[in-house]
Amino acid sequence: MARYTGPKTRIARKFKEPIYGPDKNFERKNYAPGQHGQSRRRSKLSEYGMQLQEKQKAKYTYGMLERQFRKIFQLAARKKGVTGQNLMQLIESRLDNVVFRLGIAPSRAAARQLVSHRHISVNGQICNVPSRLLVPGDTVEVRERSQAMEVITNSLSGKAMNHAWLEWDGNLMVGKFMNYPQREEIPETINEQAIVELYSK
Repeated sequence: MARYTGPKTRIARKFKEPIYGPDKNFERKNYAPGQHGQSRRRSKLSEYGMQLQEKQKAKYTYGMLERQFRKIFQLAARKKGVTGQNLMQLIESRLDNVVFRLGIAPSRAAARQLVSHRHISVNGQICNVPSRLLVPGDTVEVRERSQAMEVITNSLSGKAMNHAWLEWDGNLMVGKFMNYPQREEIPETINEQAIVELYSK
């Protein structure tokens, strides 16, 4: 099996937060799925269980596979600095995530599809690899033939780009990855230290 394509609300309920964005169904049932979802007698998670849950939450949030996630963790561990922060910075530098953060796509899944279908170029070259890691100074551009696509124009009109580590030119439809974000600039509620502890066992 590749990436998860099942019901997103079910996953959001599993983690008890809307990890895929605003969700009316989650607001209506914001407890764990299943027959005993509302039961107060659910067993308490062990330390290992909590660490595993944080890793799974990060994987589902960013749409990554276990192999991809472990590879990025290994890169983060080799870099200087705090491993947890390095991990989040590298994940945020993925091309599909940057396309989403720039507002070109309404979700990371949509961003992944735009990249795979060759609607996005990096530094002037067409790139169809959603997992590509960008480095500061890289430019991300919507190809000229794709700029009138409804999914792109709708997303750009309904979403303001407000991330300090990115720059966006709406006239040229070109974005720039300025630098790796600081942890406090990343809005995702992921406990990266728990992930580091899990992989350190």
